[in-house]
Amino acid sequence: MVRTKALLIAIATMLAATSAGIWLLISEKQEAQERRAKFFGWSNDHPTSGGEKMKVEW
Repeated sequence: MVRTKALLIAIATMLAATSAGIWLLISEKQEAQERRAKFFGWSNDHPTSGGEKMKVEW
């Protein structure tokens, strides 16, 4: 009984640590993409593709 509880606590701890690590990696990757976009002047506000055609003004 004690071994089972200890095993379950160990598994829960490992799962929590793994999920926290994955979350940190994803958030860091997203922040790096945002910094890169800001540095190179890319903007998500004005996409050049996505089905919208540019309007030609004469």
